[in-house]
Amino acid sequence: MTAIRDTTDQKNLALLIQLRWLAVIGQVITILFVDLVLGIPLPLFEMAVVIGFLVALNVVGLVRLRSQGLVGNTELFLELMLDVAALTVQLYLSGGASNPFIYLYLLQVIIGGVLLEAWSTWTLLAATSACFVGLATFNRPLPIPPQNSADLADLHVQGTFICFVLAAILLVFFVTRINRNLRARDAHLASLRQQSAEEDHIVRMGLLASGAAHELGTPLATLSVILSDWQRMEMFSQDEEIAAELAEMRGQLDRCKTIVTGILMSSGEVRGEGTRRTSVINFFDELVEEWRASRSPARLDYNNTFGTDVSIVSDDALKQVVFNLFDNALEASPNWVGIALERRGDRLTLSVTDAGPGFGKDILDQLGKPYNSSKNRPGSGLGLFLVVNVARKLGGTVTAKNLLNGGALVELTLPMATLSPEGVTDASLPG
Repeated sequence: MTAIRDTTDQKNLALLIQLRWLAVIGQVITILFVDLVLGIPLPLFEMAVVIGFLVALNVVGLVRLRSQGLVGNTELFLELMLDVAALTVQLYLSGGASNPFIYLYLLQVIIGGVLLEAWSTWTLLAATSACFVGLATFNRPLPIPPQNSADLADLHVQGTFICFVLAAILLVFFVTRINRNLRARDAHLASLRQQSAEEDHIVRMGLLASGAAHELGTPLATLSVILSDWQRMEMFSQDEEIAAELAEMRGQLDRCKTIVTGILMSSGEVRGEGTRRTSVINFFDELVEEWRASRSPARLDYNNTFGTDVSIVSDDALKQVVFNLFDNALEASPNWVGIALERRGDRLTLSVTDAGPGFGKDILDQLGKPYNSSKNRPGSGLGLFLVVNVARKLGGTVTAKNLLNGGALVELTLPMATLSPEGVTDASLPG
């Protein structure tokens, strides 16, 4: 939450800098108009010094933004106080409280009320009020030419109108941008809350899967012992058909035990065996071959154009994520699955294509949400949910779209930096 607040304050500081540029331009135009058009002499040198101060303040602010440092309430308060000081000097040089532009103090107070904490806003209000009172007594009167003396009231009304228009324009600009910043912050907060809820859901699923794997371990071991005894029995071993069925049962049982072991690994039970050093090409080549052998798709087209191999640290959770993509494609398109691996800059992209009916619009709009599936069975819709969240944890993305000629394409993109031996840490790996 603090990081979000800091980011918002940085945007607000950038907005103050933009407003100050507008104020500098407005002051230059107003000063030249009054001095050259109305013929009212002004202390141009002193006023130019104040404008130069505002420009220098903006340059410092821009450097400050580029440093990516944290911006807090105190810094924004000091920025506004310096703006008040510069306005006060300009008003002192041009008639003090009689200058219609004195109402620009209200603009500073409104900006402070939106950006600052309560104590800072009240302090700013007290400072501007004190400056108003002080300018009523201490100021440099404007030398009004005799020809303009009769029209002094009209000049004041005109100046007040110009001040009103200027303040209104700046307020609309300011409030519009502030609302945009606040909406962006609220949207980011909502996204973080959603991400936190999804990660909590994954944790609970992981605990459930780990508990189920532990519970399944004992009956699977018992079945393994019984099958071993049956295979040694003469009455079964001499019957070729029964012996073949027992061998098939033993193979399926071993596969179940492998799946249970994989669940325990991905949940952190056997972390030392869950990760290993390999390379991108080796990892995906072996993974595709293992999936082909276990699923036996009717046709599988695998195209690896990654190029120069790169060392990575593989994780069983990443393997299960990729298997989920393959399984979803095979279920939608039993006769053909296309897999392509390529490198795009510093990221690897795994594309999985099928010839199935494609995704529904509601599924594409809510891609990666739990239980978002067209399959009408309990627990469906968790595959892509896990894929999206694991990819996000690794700094990657998952996109899906329907193809014009039928079928669907799902792309998993991962930064190689998070998979490299130097970039992978216990915190960065899923599970």
